[in-house]
Amino acid sequence: MSKRKPHNLKARIDRSCRALLAANHVVVVNIDPSGRQGMINYKSLKSIAPGKIGQAVCGIAHRWTIYLSVLCIDARGDRYSKSIEVAPDGVYLSDHLEDVIEHCYKQLRDAANQNQMVASGWIAIPESISLEEDHAARIFEVVGAWNQQKVAA
Repeated sequence: MSKRKPHNLKARIDRSCRALLAANHVVVVNIDPSGRQGMINYKSLKSIAPGKIGQAVCGIAHRWTIYLSVLCIDARGDRYSKSIEVAPDGVYLSDHLEDVIEHCYKQLRDAANQNQMVASGWIAIPESISLEEDHAARIFEVVGAWNQQKVAA
């Protein structure tokens, strides 16, 4: 007779949190220079209030996909963006992603034309999925990345 695996409460909570995030299609969005950060549903493009979902994002480790973008307006007034997508190997807590984001974010911002740069930002997805460029542009549009005010420090 085979032995059953013992009950593992932590694994059960982790599965439950990941299911909650997947069901709500949660992404974390950060835009600069305003410094605004929040969570939205990437399918419906509606804002998500912090709470249980925020605890699920920050409290457990995930396989992250990070979409970094610099938003610019050229001399003719046309909008364009330069973007990269980063998927670190392994599972990470949201607090441990700062080094990866900062390194890639700084490189991308330095490579952009500073005279045409309007804003920059990143979208962190707590899943191993890729984000289409036009979908990311819609997310940045919804959160107001193109028209924002710099916060006084």
